[in-house]
Amino acid sequence: MLAQQRGYYKDTVLDLTIDTGNGSTAAISLVSGGAYDVASADLSSMIEFNTANPSSKLVAVAIQCDLNPNAVMERKDGPIKKPSDLAGRTLLSQPSNASRKLFRIFAKAQGFDPASVKRENVTPDIGDTRFVKGDFDGVAYFYFTGLLNLKSRGMMPEQPTMFRFSDLGMRSYGNGLVANPKSLSESPDAIRAFVKASTRGWIEALADPKAGGAAIKARKPLAPEAIEMERLQLIASGSMRTPDTLANG
Repeated sequence: MLAQQRGYYKDTVLDLTIDTGNGSTAAISLVSGGAYDVASADLSSMIEFNTANPSSKLVAVAIQCDLNPNAVMERKDGPIKKPSDLAGRTLLSQPSNASRKLFRIFAKAQGFDPASVKRENVTPDIGDTRFVKGDFDGVAYFYFTGLLNLKSRGMMPEQPTMFRFSDLGMRSYGNGLVANPKSLSESPDAIRAFVKASTRGWIEALADPKAGGAAIKARKPLAPEAIEMERLQLIASGSMRTPDTLANG
């Protein structure tokens, strides 16, 4: 949003349209089908898609999150004190959510059967409200999405317990820019220019989170600017400014 607002795509002669995604799986499918040239999506979801669809040959042309942001959150005052306590409980999730896709690997790494966990698919806006009310034992999604969605519904960041997959036996990349192979082969300079302009926007947003929050507010007038600025800071501190990126760039 910030790169678009500041004209960095136009500077590279790109006529760019940015649409809102609805989960990594859906975004990846749209890129593979040719509806979009690039999507920001979870790389494990891309790997799964390529495995199931060998002809797709989707490629990640840039890494955005050096550490996977997927997590499960529960109430600190509830019965779940360690990951294995999730067995037999009910989680709120979405079918296209990357956290749901990776949960079975997370569960096996923690020594419990993922099939023992019940799932209920609810849209995020309704689901977050119901979790705060106590209808679910936990929620599974990106930690920075979860913490701030719940905060906006009255649950303070110190109230939930968070099991981040990357802290518990699942160190992997998070989101990257996933490109359509046809677009990549036919217009490599355009994809290269897109990556460069997007990276410039991210660098400037990380340096000035207030500007990043304002860019979201300009795109979505109803979005709470302070929350979006805080979200950007969480993304940066937990997934982008990692020991590896600080050491190696």
